[in-house]
Amino acid sequence: MDSEKIEIFDTTLRDGEQVPGCKLDTKQKLIIAEQLDSLGVDIIEAGFPISSPGDFLSVQEISKIVKNAKVCGLTRANKKDIEVAAEALRFAKRPRIHTGIGTSDSHIRFKFNSTREQVLERAIEAVKYAKNFVDDVEFYAEDAGRTDNDFLAKVCEEVIKAGATVLNIPDTTGYCLPEEYGRKIKYLRENVKDIDKAILSCHCHNDLGMATANSISGIINGARQIECTINGLGERAGNTALEEVVMIIKQHPNLNFHTNINSKMLNEMSYLVSELMGVPVQPNKAIVGANAFAHSSGIHQDGVIKNRETYEIIDPREVGINESSIVLTARSGRSALAYRFKNIGFDVTKVELDFLYQEFLKIADTKKEVNNDDLSFMMKSFNQKIG
Repeated sequence: MDSEKIEIFDTTLRDGEQVPGCKLDTKQKLIIAEQLDSLGVDIIEAGFPISSPGDFLSVQEISKIVKNAKVCGLTRANKKDIEVAAEALRFAKRPRIHTGIGTSDSHIRFKFNSTREQVLERAIEAVKYAKNFVDDVEFYAEDAGRTDNDFLAKVCEEVIKAGATVLNIPDTTGYCLPEEYGRKIKYLRENVKDIDKAILSCHCHNDLGMATANSISGIINGARQIECTINGLGERAGNTALEEVVMIIKQHPNLNFHTNINSKMLNEMSYLVSELMGVPVQPNKAIVGANAFAHSSGIHQDGVIKNRETYEIIDPREVGINESSIVLTARSGRSALAYRFKNIGFDVTKVELDFLYQEFLKIADTKKEVNNDDLSFMMKSFNQKIG
């Protein structure tokens, strides 16, 4: 059976840029957008055009250079937002307007001081108005994660009638458990009339560390688009990390899904975004962290040296990293030491290794990591002793 495609909607330039201190100028956004297009994302959410003249310009300029992906602009559910987004997107080959409104009782009561009926009416009007400018209209039901399922289904049904092509079901606060979020997507699949006329989309936040798990649960239960960011950047604790969902899909063929992402560009993409936004990637970050393919425990190192798959489920070359790292620390064993000596041109015997290992431990106990200069010094001292 042919696998089903999962659309990758990248919002690094919109939700990702909402991280405090991550403001990008138009030139930087263009660099990232061009690389995202090469990476193979299906949709680039280029910004929130009405929010500032700079964001409007960025969306407009991105629309001019993107060759393959759809370019999307975010709006609230009002006519002025939609008009400004449409103007910003007028050069896009494949424009999308992303409009919506909060649907949870919390948002309706405290944010809008409104009623369910009034919010539903605003949702319908926004989608209908956006359809005057573009064919592709995505509707977001903000805080869908905490929205009553019956009301959420009603909203989805009505905006499909109004012309929505994509239904974004955000877990805006990162509250949902994976099973709970999956059930919500399944409920919509089974209870919204004409649901096949629209794509269900996951937009999950990471407040409780479950954004990636929730997104995967969403596609298992019928969603066919994941909204995500490079390095998991985003409001508060961040969004679903693009590199994580892409590699989960790739490493689990039994899920029967695929994406258009060129995974060999992931490490390069991660570095680019980190550098331009000024946000370091945590070393233990899945897929793209500095330690994702690094081994310092002697037991792990021995296994990886004998066969990489003993402790690595992903070939590092699949994400654009040349090879695994064998990091020498006080926890490292003889096999790792011999391996690293060989890498710098020294093929040591077992007897030599036994002696060198004791010297190595003395150095390793005084510093976090033993490097190649240390190894060369050890070997020089050893040769002088036996010479």
